[in-house]
Amino acid sequence: MQFAISYSTAFNGTDPDRLVAFAQHAESCGFEALYVQDHIALYPGANYGAGELPPTLPYFDPLDCLSFVAAATQRILLGTGVLLLPYRHPVVLAKRLATIDVLSQGRMRLLTVGLGALPGEAQAMGVDFRSRGRRADEAIDVLRLLWSGGPEGVSHRGEFFAFDNLCSYPKPHQVTELPIHVGGSSAAAAQRAGRRGSGYFAGGMLTEHERDQQIELARKAAIDAGRDPDAVEYTRWGSADMPAEGILQLADHGVHRVVVGFPHADPAQQHDQMSEFAERFGLTPCGAADNHGCH
Repeated sequence: MQFAISYSTAFNGTDPDRLVAFAQHAESCGFEALYVQDHIALYPGANYGAGELPPTLPYFDPLDCLSFVAAATQRILLGTGVLLLPYRHPVVLAKRLATIDVLSQGRMRLLTVGLGALPGEAQAMGVDFRSRGRRADEAIDVLRLLWSGGPEGVSHRGEFFAFDNLCSYPKPHQVTELPIHVGGSSAAAAQRAGRRGSGYFAGGMLTEHERDQQIELARKAAIDAGRDPDAVEYTRWGSADMPAEGILQLADHGVHRVVVGFPHADPAQQHDQMSEFAERFGLTPCGAADNHGCH
């Protein structure tokens, strides 16, 4: 089981010194990765299904945030939970992600993408809210095409994106393409993870039985697409106070990675919570960056 940690500006604010201290302490505790969330813009009344989001929540741009974290750390992997893929152009995104991966020496390895649930955000970005699933599918394909393409260039003709003989450099660090995990709580998200994803990050307010159905959907979709279902990693949210029995239960359900938040207002007490969690579950600092995580 891998243990990652989430940094939310909703709880931690936007102080860069606090962010750096949080990331460095997480790394020293042995957490595998640091995840950050994403919203491009909010508005009064924005509701994502579980309640309204205050429009003043200060979401960092996740990739800029992870670049900043990478410069202040050495081993911790970098993740998004989730990056709103339909609102990013994949040609630009391929360059940005590869740049972070190269500069961090191979740590941009837990990119998780999702569709977004706010129609007003889609409208502001000029995206038809109803098309965002198809747009995300095509964007995943374009990202991988650009990363794997050589000096002769690659071409694409799709519903949303088109180009001829395009070259995208630099390439990701020592790999042909970056892993792309898929987040969400819908059947469509689980199926997308199976068809195209390196992993499935389950969200939403679902029962354990419903979550079992989702991961089975992902595995079936992988088989139908001619992919290895066992290669699709399964990530779930956890809590700072979760007992060892809870981790064993998640493992029994096939979970590979748990992402935990520590929403404490006081940084010192937050760090103490992180240290206690790491000690409780026997975390140790990661190995070299090219090992891609703690095992």
